[in-house]
Amino acid sequence: MGFDIERVKRRAEEDFEQAWLDSKDMIKKKGKLLSLRKKGSSHPLFDLIQEIRQLLIELGFREVVVPTLIEKSEIFKQYGPQAPVILDRIFFLAALERPDIGISNEKISKIKKIVKGFDSVDGLQSVFRRYKTGKIEADDLSEVLMDELGVEEGQATAILSLFEEFQELEPVPTNMTLRSHTTAGWFFVLQEVQQREDLPIQLFTVGSKYRREQKLDRTHLCKSWTASLVVMTEKMSLEDGKRLTEKIMKELGFEEVDFNIKRATSKYYAPQTEFEVYVKHPETGEMIEVGDAGFYSPVTLARYGISNQVFNLGIGLERILMIREGEVDIRALVYPYQYRELEFSDNEVARTLEFEKEPKTNIGKKIAERIKKTAEDHKDEPSPCKFSAFKGKINDSEVLVQIVEPEKDTKLIGPAGFNEIYIYDGNVIGVPPEGWKEDEFLKKVREKGISTGITYMDAFAAQVASEIEEAVQKGKGEVKVRVPIARSLNDINLKLGKSARRYITNNKKRIDVRGPVFATAIVKID
Repeated sequence: MGFDIERVKRRAEEDFEQAWLDSKDMIKKKGKLLSLRKKGSSHPLFDLIQEIRQLLIELGFREVVVPTLIEKSEIFKQYGPQAPVILDRIFFLAALERPDIGISNEKISKIKKIVKGFDSVDGLQSVFRRYKTGKIEADDLSEVLMDELGVEEGQATAILSLFEEFQELEPVPTNMTLRSHTTAGWFFVLQEVQQREDLPIQLFTVGSKYRREQKLDRTHLCKSWTASLVVMTEKMSLEDGKRLTEKIMKELGFEEVDFNIKRATSKYYAPQTEFEVYVKHPETGEMIEVGDAGFYSPVTLARYGISNQVFNLGIGLERILMIREGEVDIRALVYPYQYRELEFSDNEVARTLEFEKEPKTNIGKKIAERIKKTAEDHKDEPSPCKFSAFKGKINDSEVLVQIVEPEKDTKLIGPAGFNEIYIYDGNVIGVPPEGWKEDEFLKKVREKGISTGITYMDAFAAQVASEIEEAVQKGKGEVKVRVPIARSLNDINLKLGKSARRYITNNKKRIDVRGPVFATAIVKID
């Protein structure tokens, strides 16, 4: 069971601190309750990152980490007079200035209502003074109050809430920026590496860049990933740079690559050496810019003490992935949980189907197997009839399991008892073991759908075995499980994951597991 969200929110609005303290009771402290499911998968963006890392290493490039935080002054060194325009697209970092906090008599009175007999005003003032000067970290403040003033956690939080200085803190901009292009960090790296390594220097990095885009759309994100490489050498031509770029793009699967020399060159590149890289989108036919390359300007390099030419190539990985996947919106590719409609493949739906109840012990699993085998061997026996499926000990109890059909003129198991669950085009369908060839829809389901491998009898047997385990534990003397006609998954001890069920409902798919099961198990426990 999940939390009662509305109740939690209501209590937090009434008294946040008490609601927070009480929330500890919602979390179990002991017990082996977790069983991880085999649901692991990788994000395609990180698959591409790994692919391009390996590609560049095999081409002879060495991976390095390039700084992400860049001082504003470095932007002026790299861009010169163009810097003010560039700064408009950059995120500046801000910090909170720690306030001077005075303790008035009114505050002391309120603190004494929170902490009976409070007499540590000097100690509290000492804590605030050290906080102001940076000797106490902000996230340690409550713990320091607890340790030095001898107060409880809730009391420490309540004391801090009395001081409006904490509520009125405002961010103050700094001159530190988040890099908007990997080049902003390459100059530091090259300045140092040239003293440690002989030419040619061939380096690459894969990381994020941050841009204050004027709009977010199908090809623009504020945070995106770039694979960036540099080659520092004595001899290299623009033609060499294009040839290297073309080789990398072909290794990534793009045979047709267009280059476009930019008319307005970024000032950190030498004039008429910056070119954009374009490939065709398979769905729209549109040529999409996926990279930018060029030779760093000798003017900028000189400011970092670099005397050799440097070729740079940056590749936008989300755009590469978008084109390779045939996706038309980069946001849906990177953040599918936010921008893409809920989608499930038949395999994904199948993976969410599971038993409501199932045995946990080895003997319980063995009983489930015996029940299914007995039902299978005698399913067509005329009734009334009964067959022993298991006889033996569980702990100190003697257990007898029988599959029975007391009514006359029928069979041990009904016609749908061994129906198998298939997923077809998002629909959940119970398919009989025979007779499906005469039904065109069932024929499609059987031939094109995904079998879950679960029959109604599997689910029935699992339920019986599970209830036997519970009965033995509680000391019950008899268990009877009967499934007459199945109308829903619950009737046959099955359930779908909530997300898969939501997908089925939203897309007007269906769950059809109707059928006469007529399976009965009677269990005696002595």
